[in-house]
Amino acid sequence: MGVLFAWGNFAYELYNWLNNKACTTGCVQGLANPFLTPCFYGALFFTMAFILSVLLLTKAG
Repeated sequence: MGVLFAWGNFAYELYNWLNNKACTTGCVQGLANPFLTPCFYGALFFTMAFILSVLLLTKAG
């Protein structure tokens, strides 16, 4: 669920950025590039952790 939440936040920031709207609920205030925000890097980190977890669980079972 953390992966979905992280990518949902990033998608909301990206949507606002592409439409030149300020994102007030995400990781960054204003019109900053969403690919340079902590939400993007967090989403990548959570995705890598999820993939690693799935790989480890399938090899252990």
